[in-house]
Amino acid sequence: MSPSSVSVDSSTDVFAIGDHITQLVKPDEKVTPKPLLIFTPLEAGEYPVLVLLHGKGQNRYGKLTYYGLPISFNSMNQLYSVAGPDATKEVEYVAEITNWLPQGLPKLLPSQVNANLKKLGLAGHSRGLKVAFALALNGLEMEQKLKYSALIGIDPVDGMDKGKQTPPKVLTYVPHSFNLEMPVMVIGSGLGEVRKNPLFPACAPKGVNHEDFYNECCKPACYFVAKDYGHLDMLDDETKGIRGKSTHCLCKNGKSREPMRRFVGGAVVSFLKAYLGGDFSHLMAIKADENAPVVLQKVDFLL
Repeated sequence: MSPSSVSVDSSTDVFAIGDHITQLVKPDEKVTPKPLLIFTPLEAGEYPVLVLLHGKGQNRYGKLTYYGLPISFNSMNQLYSVAGPDATKEVEYVAEITNWLPQGLPKLLPSQVNANLKKLGLAGHSRGLKVAFALALNGLEMEQKLKYSALIGIDPVDGMDKGKQTPPKVLTYVPHSFNLEMPVMVIGSGLGEVRKNPLFPACAPKGVNHEDFYNECCKPACYFVAKDYGHLDMLDDETKGIRGKSTHCLCKNGKSREPMRRFVGGAVVSFLKAYLGGDFSHLMAIKADENAPVVLQKVDFLL
């Protein structure tokens, strides 16, 4: 079934919190390649898996994470505590986690819940998406055993400026050069390339941000840019600690994070329903600008 043949039914609000009752699992760090948080549904069934990679300076614990993302089933890993410019090790860590999933993940889930690793999504925010793209482009070279089925970029960044990318470089500036053999969604922030103040660079600078990543995607791909929101506006509101306060000080932000959180969550769910579940109705409703909680500055599809 192609997206163009799907009738749009937006009767279900995909931007609302989902119906699944979920449980947070914090496994002993001795049994996982890197520290993980696992969010699992409790209802019996088979579920797709989404691996979500955090951005630079964020962590997997506390309210200052991506808890607001209303996704049924995912795991999130702590790639690093302090990060230098080179993300090569992080790519290797995610490859390790990917290879661990078939044997390791089932042992940490409720007995009635099965993980369908044939429907495996990879998502990243900011630097996390750079890592995700690098893995997707070079997974075979890293002896990655599992194949990802979908890739999601949440306001990706590949360095501080064009020509000043951090290793491993992902962007080539050759249109449609990412031969990933899987569908891709890129979500951008309209304020990400705007400086908060003259002392700091923009958090998602023009020339190395969402626009450049999407330009290099091949079919099928979709692209949404939320007009009045910043690079960190998909995070929760918690501002405790240095990390929390920095998310409001370093990047240009919108007036409220709640609409951006709901949009990112709903867009991710819609994309996964489309390309892992065959239901394109919600994704097409967003394309038609129906019910989105944010104003979309840019919408584009490569089908």
